[in-house]
Amino acid sequence: MATVLCMKWGRRYGPDYVNTLYSMLRRNLSVGHRLVCLTDDQAGIRPEVECRPLPALSLAPEWERSPWRKLSCFAPELQDLAGPVLFLDLDVVIIDNIDCLFAHPGEFCIIENWTQPGRGIGNSSVYRYRAGAHQEVFERFRADPGAAIRDHPNSQTFLSRAVPELTFWPAPWCRSFKHDCLPGRLVRRLRPAAIPAGARIIVFHGQPKPPDAARGVWPEPRKGLRPAPWIADHWR
Repeated sequence: MATVLCMKWGRRYGPDYVNTLYSMLRRNLSVGHRLVCLTDDQAGIRPEVECRPLPALSLAPEWERSPWRKLSCFAPELQDLAGPVLFLDLDVVIIDNIDCLFAHPGEFCIIENWTQPGRGIGNSSVYRYRAGAHQEVFERFRADPGAAIRDHPNSQTFLSRAVPELTFWPAPWCRSFKHDCLPGRLVRRLRPAAIPAGARIIVFHGQPKPPDAARGVWPEPRKGLRPAPWIADHWR
């Protein structure tokens, strides 16, 4: 039994994001699996999802709700998870079968960060590891969170440098909505976003999020965006 792991804390994402992820997995993952959600509030999450409390992680108040909390995926409390673990951010849209993410060779598979090609830095929106492995990542961070945050621009850079060997997914599989789907800035008000060839997952890092992008809404008014109905076809 494979494990798909996600995290929800604070109020940025509601239970609908977890429930939608569950539905997308049901349609696009034929490997036997369960969805585990680490959360501080399981209200509204469908009962088929296995909810667990967020692992303890001492962070300064200004970092308590930040992506640095994602490093707790390697906490000792989660060592009972067996087999391969696929971590997915809640703001991803699965648009095709993702069995390949479990079949791809490699000890630790991750997206090569779109904005840092060739520098060995992963984007932690989609990564796979083996349960029980890489506990040293958590221990290294927990030993001195302040130093880790000071010396690294973000949690995924820390993760990339803490794991000895990274295997990047084939580039077409996990695409960025902003970098790979949107047309150029000058024509975004005229042409909608499109699905790149070979894509399995579209990652909506930053803004806009899937529901807004589907309707053609960007929180920053000066950034025009056409509606993209294909997003709603998959994000459900």
